[in-house]
Amino acid sequence: MKLSPNLFKIERSAAVKMTKPFIKPIITPEEAAGKVREGTTVMLGGFNYGGVPYTVIDALHDQGTGNIRVICVDASHCNPKVPEPVGVARLIVNRQVSSMVISHMGLNAVAQEMFAKGEIDIELNPMGTLVERIRTGGAGLGGFLTPTGVDTAYEKNRQTVELDGKKFILERPLRADIAFIRAYKADEAGNLIYYGTGRNFNPVMATAAEIVIAEVDEVVPIGEIDPNNVVTPGIFIDALVIKGGNAYAART
Repeated sequence: MKLSPNLFKIERSAAVKMTKPFIKPIITPEEAAGKVREGTTVMLGGFNYGGVPYTVIDALHDQGTGNIRVICVDASHCNPKVPEPVGVARLIVNRQVSSMVISHMGLNAVAQEMFAKGEIDIELNPMGTLVERIRTGGAGLGGFLTPTGVDTAYEKNRQTVELDGKKFILERPLRADIAFIRAYKADEAGNLIYYGTGRNFNPVMATAAEIVIAEVDEVVPIGEIDPNNVVTPGIFIDALVIKGGNAYAART
């Protein structure tokens, strides 16, 4: 297994920069995808089928930008049972992704084949480790210590620290140039609420990128969302995209 702990050192010029206005602009999926350049590090929300920004991913696929570095939970679906690639798998199959930090690729046969041939660089993290690396990136921390992976192949090429007679792996934070996340509803100020398991990794990714664009079902006037129900405050959000007619987007 090829592990690349320093895979995602980010150059801050790798994405088209935005400001975070109080009233968030509603942009097209194509405008959102246009923020991505070659070499951009992109976080993509979602897990399996739920909470995935399908509409923006479709636009990014159609745009064709290559050499994208992706941070997400899994490589999605592309296998004999699901032959048409789903979500981020569309970018992988289209050879737009050069490297990934993920937790799972067992349902994407193309990603497995590309990895075996050295056509894509993949760093596999335990899922809890991955989300904590993103959280520490969003919190501005230097990393964290975890016993997960100690004395396994995962430990190889990673820094370890011993405290009170116990060994830990030092995990470094993850940040991205841009995060495309999926929420259920936003108000005009970008405050977000989520629906069910579609929440998954989206809130933590919203804190860990220079630019954050949320794909949502609808945008409502300020005041229509109870502040007690807000999960992601609008201060993290740059722009909003209304979900499109993708078959998977319509179901989630």
